[in-house]
Amino acid sequence: MKFNISSTTFCNRLQTLSKVISSKNALPILDCILFNLQDNLLKMTASDGDITLVTTLEVAGAEGSGVFALNATQIINGLKEIADQPVKIKINEETFEVEIKYQNGNCRFVGQSGEAYPIPHGISDNTQTITINGEVLLGGISKSIFATADDELRPVMNGIYFDIIPGSLTFVASDGHKLVRDRNFSAQSEQSSAFILPKKPAKTLKDILGKEAGEATIKFDSNSAEISIENYTLQCKLIEGRYPNYNSVIPSDNPYKIRIDRQSLIGALRRVLVFANTSTNLIKIRIASNTLIVSAQDIDYSTNAEESINCEYEGNPMNIGFKGTFLIDILNNITSQEVILELADPSRAGVIVPAEQEKEEDLLMLLMPMMLND
Repeated sequence: MKFNISSTTFCNRLQTLSKVISSKNALPILDCILFNLQDNLLKMTASDGDITLVTTLEVAGAEGSGVFALNATQIINGLKEIADQPVKIKINEETFEVEIKYQNGNCRFVGQSGEAYPIPHGISDNTQTITINGEVLLGGISKSIFATADDELRPVMNGIYFDIIPGSLTFVASDGHKLVRDRNFSAQSEQSSAFILPKKPAKTLKDILGKEAGEATIKFDSNSAEISIENYTLQCKLIEGRYPNYNSVIPSDNPYKIRIDRQSLIGALRRVLVFANTSTNLIKIRIASNTLIVSAQDIDYSTNAEESINCEYEGNPMNIGFKGTFLIDILNNITSQEVILELADPSRAGVIVPAEQEKEEDLLMLLMPMMLND
């Protein structure tokens, strides 16, 4: 077998596929990428047993057909230092020795038969389908994945919950301390359904969607999902279980509303956080008439810091504590210039929303408070 292909295009696809491969595979062949050459189409597959990513490339000058597997690290390292140019790849069908010829050089290494590579069975016939703009899917994953948990006792919290109803798709993620609810009204479905996408395939999709355009088609059943975008198809197992009622933890009557510049607040938090207790990262927020004061202290080391920021607020004075790192994470995942911080009392969750929502979107983030000593 042999074929010709652009070194850069080939290497870029291989690097994307390799992100699926686990560093500790139960089957040694899963350290490899599976290749299937048929006519002038090269199908490439990578898997860790739970997630499978497939892409197809057109090649030139193909001769022969067949299936073979190459170690992902070896083939990528063999290509990534080659400048963008056509390369000729030849595979011995008996020994699976691979030769890559390029301008001024060549390299050789040995692959293996692809017959033992585990191919997923795919999802059942009893599937549901939703089509969504790739940018919407990317936005939903990007804004929520940071809030997912790493909880062995509650695995349902370790992924992004897709809550689908006619007229909207809601992305939800929570670790028990912070929560993201990103509702989008452009994704249409004829019936209500839901699934929980694990963190690793969500991260893989985030990487791919940043480079791809067009729509994404999601097919899913009770156990697995298949997500197809322009050049890739991802199959993965879903997290089984019932996701908590996220709407019940979002306070609806918040009398205190503070409108503030997002970047100014992030800057103040970062500077003040340097002087907070490193084990708690507790930040105290004090609000009064048109002023928000951010402060922190570490009694053990006799350090403290305080900054005041102009804001729009005309209610009664109030103090509340938050974990500073969590609050910065939330603000970093909102894109609007200004945010509105909605509060009820120091013991109830704070709600942070963009001052101006993006088109066809309703984004809300929630952060549980921390107890203040005074």
